[in-house]
Amino acid sequence: MKRYFGFRVSAWFAVLLAAILLAGKCQSADPQTSGAPTNALSTNALSKWEPEIQTFEQMDKTNQPPEAAVLFLGSSSIRMWKTLAEDMEGIKTVRRGFGGSRIADSTELAERIVFPYKPRMIVFYAGDNDIAAKATPDQVLADFKAFVQKVHKHFPNLPIAFVSIKPSMARWERIDQIRVSNALVRHYCESDHSLKYIDVFTLMLGCDGKPLPELFESDLLHLNRAGYKLWTRIIRPQLE
Repeated sequence: MKRYFGFRVSAWFAVLLAAILLAGKCQSADPQTSGAPTNALSTNALSKWEPEIQTFEQMDKTNQPPEAAVLFLGSSSIRMWKTLAEDMEGIKTVRRGFGGSRIADSTELAERIVFPYKPRMIVFYAGDNDIAAKATPDQVLADFKAFVQKVHKHFPNLPIAFVSIKPSMARWERIDQIRVSNALVRHYCESDHSLKYIDVFTLMLGCDGKPLPELFESDLLHLNRAGYKLWTRIIRPQLE
């Protein structure tokens, strides 16, 4: 059977159908996690990131980051990618991950962690913590759309790549929501030539359909060196 973006066609349409049904169900069941973008975060919510954001700004003063680089942005999977510059050798990069963050955090803080770098592309990993906090797939999509809209208002048509939410045993109970969120975001990315969906999810699964344990730290959530090597193999060709 013909393949499309790594899925068999029949499976792809099944996932999309499940996404639509689950998103609708979640939206009607819980108005607090409907498809509307998350409201602007409160001062208290943003204040917890202030030390990390100030650290970034201080780093920029002492070691000016390159312009027209690829900005790696998002949560702890970006923050903990200590070998990023080495793994992306020959490609100018800026790494701005802050652990525990959700999609809306990057949107709210874009003036400080996106706009100053004038990137040529953004590689975005977030949504993992959103799902853990019981955001619906519908909400994940809405918040990513809000992020894209804010960035594109400042940098029209800037390429943005969404790295699929990874599977992990630590959050296996939320795997259905992760699958549906990825399917919805993937479909959205396919509708806009400036967006790209990078699938790391599929190759992180073993023959048993479970996450490969050798890719993770002992917490079974964060990537180890082997996990980042796999991500490098998948993501780097999309930047070249």
